[in-house]
Amino acid sequence: MKINTAAVIGAGTMGAAIAAQLANAGIPTLLLDIVLPDQKDRNFLARAGLERALKSRPAAFMDADNARLITVGNLEDDFEKLAGADWIVEAIIEKLDAKRDLWARVEQVAKPGAIISSNSSGIPMHLQIVGRSEEFQRRFVGAHFFNPPRYLHLMEVIPTPKTAPEVVEAFSAFGDVHLGKGIVVANDVPGFVANRIGVYGMIRTMHHMARSGLTPDVVDVLTGPAMGRPKSASFRTADLSGLDIIYHVGHDLDRATGGDEDFTLPEFLVKLVEEKKWLGDKTGSGFYKKTKENGKTVILTLNLNTYEYENKGKVRLASLEPIRNLPLNDRLKALYALSGPEGDFLRGVMHDGFWYSAKMAGVVSERITDIDNALKWGFGWEQGPFETMDVLGVQNVIAALEAEGRELPPLLSAMKHSGRSTFYHDGTVPDPQGGVTHYEAPFLILKDLKKDATKIVRSSQGASLLDVGDGVLLLEFHSKMNALGEDALRMVSVAHQTVQELGFAGLVVGNQGENFSAGANLALLLMNAQDGEFDEIDLAVRQFQKAITSLRFSPHPTVVAPFHLTLGGGCEMALHADHVQASAETYMGLVEVGVGLIPGGGGTKEMLLRFTDALLPGQPLMPALQRAFELIGTAKTSTSAQEARRLGFLRDSDEISMNRDRLIEDAKRKVLELAPGYVQPVMREDIRVMGEQGIAAIKAALYGMVEGGQISEYDREIGLQVARVLSGGALVNRNARVSEQYLLDLEREAFLTLSGKRKTQERIAHTLKTGKPLRN
Repeated sequence: MKINTAAVIGAGTMGAAIAAQLANAGIPTLLLDIVLPDQKDRNFLARAGLERALKSRPAAFMDADNARLITVGNLEDDFEKLAGADWIVEAIIEKLDAKRDLWARVEQVAKPGAIISSNSSGIPMHLQIVGRSEEFQRRFVGAHFFNPPRYLHLMEVIPTPKTAPEVVEAFSAFGDVHLGKGIVVANDVPGFVANRIGVYGMIRTMHHMARSGLTPDVVDVLTGPAMGRPKSASFRTADLSGLDIIYHVGHDLDRATGGDEDFTLPEFLVKLVEEKKWLGDKTGSGFYKKTKENGKTVILTLNLNTYEYENKGKVRLASLEPIRNLPLNDRLKALYALSGPEGDFLRGVMHDGFWYSAKMAGVVSERITDIDNALKWGFGWEQGPFETMDVLGVQNVIAALEAEGRELPPLLSAMKHSGRSTFYHDGTVPDPQGGVTHYEAPFLILKDLKKDATKIVRSSQGASLLDVGDGVLLLEFHSKMNALGEDALRMVSVAHQTVQELGFAGLVVGNQGENFSAGANLALLLMNAQDGEFDEIDLAVRQFQKAITSLRFSPHPTVVAPFHLTLGGGCEMALHADHVQASAETYMGLVEVGVGLIPGGGGTKEMLLRFTDALLPGQPLMPALQRAFELIGTAKTSTSAQEARRLGFLRDSDEISMNRDRLIEDAKRKVLELAPGYVQPVMREDIRVMGEQGIAAIKAALYGMVEGGQISEYDREIGLQVARVLSGGALVNRNARVSEQYLLDLEREAFLTLSGKRKTQERIAHTLKTGKPLRN
């Protein structure tokens, strides 16, 4: 059941975005929609959907070139082309009759063995295929993506009673490995898993807000990052999703569940949708409204008593200040114990979520892990409801629910009588039928690995060495933003020694934090620069270069596994690996010029080396010099691993993992591939440089940019330092050849020179304070 080609029927926002993600995975995709009678272009809707996906922000395509894999068409002229698709996915209007009519047509042309699926979020899958043949029903399965499909990890796979088990297995594996999705197998019930529980929680949050007397902005402070949930929290999420969507989904679930699960909508939501027509971001007004005051964007909050918008400024809650920076588990315990209306509100929201999640166990899915994962992957929670109950103490939660007079769902009742204190324990979880099942993640989870002390080979404040099995050692950073300080760099050296002394096959550099690494420790650099400790900075840069270059010039293979922010020194680590196994969502860049510096850990040298090596025999050096200068001088950052490859941060031989959860395992596999017969590389001595001629060319270009107002005088000064390194210094011979070490020395000199400049120190201080660059 290999899926090499696909077709998407319906080119609306969701259908076009699904087609884009298929193209991101390298799958040629046919995108079809209806013919509009008043349009000369019979493919107008499909073409418009593709163009919308190309313009969407955040970007639907990992690289705009992927759009060439999508062929547009219409459901009249091109319907027969569906016969060439291994997978046909429907994303049309949410009307049962329309879907049934479509499937009747599809059955006539779909090739034997093709997987057929619906992206419906509300219409049960089994109802869509009434009247279809047994063979068609065997290969029909729900595939519910979350919007936007590129970024939200969850895909719910919803088999019907007629779906063949091998179809579910093969399709789930495809979604996991090739599309990069977190797969949850859902039962074919209204709302499936994530929306059933997530929308319930959203509606109950609104009711608890009204009961507590709190306001939307206060609730969003309580239910956002403080609880381990996205910054959009509750009411900002509602505005983003569309209040009409919540309104309709709530009504549908209320009808579908017979009204016994209390999806009753709060009066203020009904008024906003039915009377005010304020639907959130799509209409410009919802629980919040953006306006301009003195040229600045201001966010106003809706007063639900007067239905007027108010500028309340940034909300700060005194009760949260002492716990804001605590680890998540400690934060959750503190929130659960808060006093006053804020505490009452939070306990009400949490209790509703715990009770309803337990009630849905066995209804929406057969595994409680699916419920936790659906809410983490679909709604961006750091922890699911059962994981949170483990933190608070399951028996404590049960006692609190009973004290409120609630009837315990069967799962919680069984937990009460078993005396079991946590849902997750020694690789087992309770199942909804009252038994216990073994649970093992389908991929390596480092926090689980570290529960076995024998797997921790060495640990320090900023980094750890872990035995990830099969003779592979992992170097994991765990400082704030995984900044590369002295401690982390020292551990690089220790990692290499450990590989050799203990006989490991090789090294993986990676972690499972929020970002791979945001670069070097700027705060320490600024402190040394302001104190005039330039000998310290010189030593630090030497150590930094030694650690970075050791990733390539060691007697064993080293694979770097970057993901999300991979900036500055983090990028330089990847540039010097024997192999890079990158997450599809890797945002990679040499961004040092933004803080008044140049890449000093070999990044400047490496980009020059790569681009000169890419030249054809006899081709002049200037294109390589220009390409490297533009990349470094503009601090260009990739928006995906695919773009990083096009920019030159990744080589053609480097690989991309669509599913970040599999990144460490994929990197480990690559180490084991490289280890047999591995030969230690040596530093190059033959890098061609342009010398004075290259410096002069870039100097002239920089002068023109200053005169044109594109850059500042200090930007030019930084640019000249970059040019000097890329040109190999002031050499007279335009075709001189230099060594990697020579270029590293030039990098270090330029870095030291710039770190002593007042304007560079101002840039660093501003970035540390605001997170934004300063143009001075």
